[in-house]
Amino acid sequence: MELPVAASASGLVFVDLETTGARAGADRITEIGIVEVDGAHTREWSTLVNPGIPIPGFIQGLTGITDLMVAGAPDFAQLATEVLERLRGRLFVAHNARFDFGFLQAEFARLGMDFTADVLCTVKLSRRLFPQFSQHRLDALVQRHALVAQERHRALGDARLICQFWRHLEVSVPEAELQRAAQALTQRSGCALELLSQRAEQIPEGWGVYIFYDQAGEALAVEPAARLRERVRVCLGARSGADARLAAQVHRVDWVETGGELGASLTQARLANQLRPRRGKRRAQGDLLTWRLAEAEGVLRPGLVSASQIDLRADEELCGLFLGEPEARKALRALVEEHALCWAALGLEEVRAPGGCQSWRQGRCRGACVGEETARAHNARLLAALAPLRLATWPHPGPVGVREGPLLHVIDQWRYLGSAGSDTALEDLLELPRPGLDRDTYQVLRRHLPGLRVHRLGAPDA
Repeated sequence: MELPVAASASGLVFVDLETTGARAGADRITEIGIVEVDGAHTREWSTLVNPGIPIPGFIQGLTGITDLMVAGAPDFAQLATEVLERLRGRLFVAHNARFDFGFLQAEFARLGMDFTADVLCTVKLSRRLFPQFSQHRLDALVQRHALVAQERHRALGDARLICQFWRHLEVSVPEAELQRAAQALTQRSGCALELLSQRAEQIPEGWGVYIFYDQAGEALAVEPAARLRERVRVCLGARSGADARLAAQVHRVDWVETGGELGASLTQARLANQLRPRRGKRRAQGDLLTWRLAEAEGVLRPGLVSASQIDLRADEELCGLFLGEPEARKALRALVEEHALCWAALGLEEVRAPGGCQSWRQGRCRGACVGEETARAHNARLLAALAPLRLATWPHPGPVGVREGPLLHVIDQWRYLGSAGSDTALEDLLELPRPGLDRDTYQVLRRHLPGLRVHRLGAPDA
């Protein structure tokens, strides 16, 4: 019969792998088995693979492949070209194909090589053709269809079984039905992979941020990566899970090279706030607010102010960054309740009757409103409660730069101004108006900046 999908005339390839575990990102291949089928002609090939890491004991017991057996075997880098030639242009058929295809794709990606294929999973094919059965594992297929199993849990033995199952379907299932089922289940290379093949060599290998856009130009994802090219390859080549669902929507890929982790974190925070990608934390828009403490008649009271109006070089009591008044009041209310602070002393409740504030009457206030607690003691407890939210004073008289690779990241008052790769670019950055304070950027800088060497730049802002 003709091939079940519009695959290359080269035919089908039945593949099975043995590995050190189940995680393509961390585990490695220990054996490859391939059965190539071109009409009536069949060719078989298999090899042990040195994974470069120990094989767990239970895996050795399952497969019979030991560390000693693979010690003298070639590693995947030595086999990659031959494996790719055997797979290229063929329909990739495997049992639980997501596993085998994902491992091969991860191995090729580590070598900077693209691997794409049309993929057919025989687990899904069995479910489609025989829905009356609940089990579709390879052992279940052997028993149900009287297949002959030899060397189970070895790569070539299992690849032969998958091929045998396919041959059984060719004679036991009507041709049109098998054709429809295979066509419906085959996962084909999409736009994302075409983009990758066109632009892969342009993507930097080191730290950076990648941006995926859909057909309408809307941002799908803005994410940092230590190995930018490899991460984009893996994401766009994914065949299952969240990455595969994302890759199916990608029509454009952009990136920013950042020089290191700090630059990647800062760039990701800025771009995510600008582009608001679908994947990731949804960020509300608008001016940030903070609580400013001011003393009135010896009592500290919080008042909301816009973060754009504050000077972070001044040693003020500024607490929290909030996207809107409801969020700010909710956070303060939780602290007041947790620390038994006085609503009336804070100016958040007007005492309308004798006997103190409502919280005092309910036993949830220590009595600052009725003289049972001194203003000094209440102030101290308020400062302690707000301490985790207190904004750090900017410790420099003006902007500073942090060197990371070829780039100088320019920062002023916990605001990221941009990165410069030349003196001219630096001068341009220092002339730009200061952006508003961003909560994500502030948190990134508070984590990273204290331990980094900084260079003072320019003069303090007026």
